[in-house]
Amino acid sequence: MATGPIVTLTINPALDKSANVDRIVPELKLRCDTPNFEAGGGGINVAKAIHRLGGNPTAVFTIGGPTGQRLHKLVKGEGVETVVIETKQWTRENFHVLETSTGFQYRFGVPGTEMMPTEVRTVLETLEEFDPKPSYIIASGSLPPGVPDDFYGQIAKIAHKQGARFIADTSGEALRHAAESGVYLLKPNITELSELVGVEKLEMNDVDDAARALIIRGQCEVVVVSMGAMGAMLVTEDQIEHIPAPPVQKKSTVGAGDSMVAGMVWTLSQGKSLREAVRMGVACGSAATMNAGSELFKMNDVKRLLDWLNRYGKRYSATL
Repeated sequence: MATGPIVTLTINPALDKSANVDRIVPELKLRCDTPNFEAGGGGINVAKAIHRLGGNPTAVFTIGGPTGQRLHKLVKGEGVETVVIETKQWTRENFHVLETSTGFQYRFGVPGTEMMPTEVRTVLETLEEFDPKPSYIIASGSLPPGVPDDFYGQIAKIAHKQGARFIADTSGEALRHAAESGVYLLKPNITELSELVGVEKLEMNDVDDAARALIIRGQCEVVVVSMGAMGAMLVTEDQIEHIPAPPVQKKSTVGAGDSMVAGMVWTLSQGKSLREAVRMGVACGSAATMNAGSELFKMNDVKRLLDWLNRYGKRYSATL
């Protein structure tokens, strides 16, 4: 069982504002209901989800201006321990709208504000000097302007020195650099996995071989391929297993991937197996889709879906 703290990193957080409206119509002034504010960003969501599962993670993230201060207050209000790095530019703000007449959700995301080189160095130094040394470092989300593409690769090297298991949940060049530096676990979707192995498209029967290629290259020890409604595939050097997604009525996919990562990391930190960890991850991710907005999951849903996976999951597992 891991003994050091679980640390999450969010370099590009956002204050998420959401509201409901009856119908979205061009040109008209639309009357929304009272907006709801939540702290957003991959690592922050992971930390909130781990805390909901009973863990005590530390969320490291940047904040700037009044939006950053409000975001910080929201994270602390969840009971999550925080370490913040202040930036000159204000924290970005995203907007989500639910059209109640159709159930459609519209998500408006804006780019992160540019970070100064000194601010980037402060983030790296904060992780280098973390005491006690973390058992897990989870870096999740996109990189804002001003942050080099190899930033997560630099985090991977810090994690190696500290003896921490590093998990990178991102995409594009940031993901490629992280993998090249070596991580403990990668959670790509099939498109991201295709990019990592340098092929245009992967068929389902090629996914396990592609994932194992990353392991053979030394880019990671574990690959968990996220396959949406089909669940996930666990691949290690000597193990391949498909974990199906439980049947649920989906309302939103916001935070589902972060919930999945949280479920896996929390379970591993309890000394349980990778199979148990991925089942918990799929249960948390599926439970998160049952709620509107960015609410993450409810524990009673997680318990029910995990029970389904433990009882019936093997029956619905795909033949690969």
